[in-house]
Amino acid sequence: MRLDHINIAAPMVKLTEVRDFYCDVLGLEEGPRPDFDFMGYWLYGDGRPIVHLMESDHHYPTDRPHHIDHIAFQLEELPAYLHRLQAADVEYRLNYIADFNLSQVFCQDPCGNGIEVNFPGERV
Repeated sequence: MRLDHINIAAPMVKLTEVRDFYCDVLGLEEGPRPDFDFMGYWLYGDGRPIVHLMESDHHYPTDRPHHIDHIAFQLEELPAYLHRLQAADVEYRLNYIADFNLSQVFCQDPCGNGIEVNFPGERV
């Protein structure tokens, strides 16, 4: 089994911001999407649509606890990624796991979803 995609639902004005974050900061690319009866975007990485964005006025922040803490991606070129975060004025936190020689960068997308990006074999 492998994870196919994640789906984020929010009002359209927020989805445009989220699309820009995933494209400009994470390097995903907007690509083909089926002709659904609602607006949205499909964002591609390595030729696959891995982040689906859909317009919905029924998804708002809530006081109820959410159980998904974050979404993780793997990239290369840690310094370039940190530069993109800084250029986009995105707050982030760094972590290094010596046992795995793995750098991690944690931030949030414009909807408040936790984002982890892993950089195997790289260290700041």
